Amino acid sequence: MTRRISLRARVLPAVVAAGILVPAVAGAAPASAATAPQVSCTSGKAGLAAKLQKDITAALATRTGTVAIGLRDRTTNTTCTLRATTSYDSASVVKVTVLAALLWDAKKTNRYLTSRESTLATAMITKSDNAATTSLWKQLGVAKVKGFLTAAGMTRTVPGSGGYWGLTRINVTDEQRLLSLISAKNSVLSDNARAYILKLMKNVVSSQKWGTPAGAPSAVSVHVKNGWLQRATRGWRVHSIGTFQGGGHDYTVSVLTDGNSTMNYGVTTIQAVARAIHRDLTPTAPAASRYAPTATPQEAYVAVPRG
Repeated sequence: MTRRISLRARVLPAVVAAGILVPAVAGAAPASAATAPQVSCTSGKAGLAAKLQKDITAALATRTGTVAIGLRDRTTNTTCTLRATTSYDSASVVKVTVLAALLWDAKKTNRYLTSRESTLATAMITKSDNAATTSLWKQLGVAKVKGFLTAAGMTRTVPGSGGYWGLTRINVTDEQRLLSLISAKNSVLSDNARAYILKLMKNVVSSQKWGTPAGAPSAVSVHVKNGWLQRATRGWRVHSIGTFQGGGHDYTVSVLTDGNSTMNYGVTTIQAVARAIHRDLTPTAPAASRYAPTATPQEAYVAVPRG
């Protein structure tokens, strides 16, 4: 069973996010804006690294909280990083890792996903359904999740203990590695597996297509997964990872944040960074064609965990 939960429901004594019951703390103080480290960019295209560094820095200038950023554009050999190895509670972003681990494990025995697994995977990615995620997490077990992380080279990702997959510790370096495996041919995930993950990330419900897609031109194909979780310390964790192909570019973006006073505050921070990235990579795209996510992101479907 799933039920709709609006952001107003956050006034309840406890909130359900990322499959975890956590005490709500009204007005939890966000972390102070840090002056270091700085955004670091490199590029094979003249002037692009300096522009990205300047514009991403400007997008963060008035934002509080702690933000980590990863960008890689294969076409121009461009990268940007900020706090690349800082760890964050994953919230629902880990659901992409769960699906990748499931497909990796199935590949080892040369089998297709069952109809049950496909149904759960679709709900987990497109609706961010927590109950579906819990079912697949339990089916895999932490040992298989760790096996995938090792195979994928995601060496700093630590699965949440006690069944709390939403408390998996992630970082930009490993999320960018995951997105690279999803978006380009490799020996870890089959071409069919990659296409399946991308299809589900492309079909995320509209109310959850905020974050890294903000500002992407219409000529670019968007694949996204977001995560959001409030805890008693460091406020809201709000994350967005995405892959983008088209308009002469092939790039991946990861933005992880915590210390946000509200969910929407974190969303706004991520989208400011995303708009700067898309604009700098595709400067000729008209403003009217750029993607504008829903103004008020909603947790469209949140399954309440039982037991």
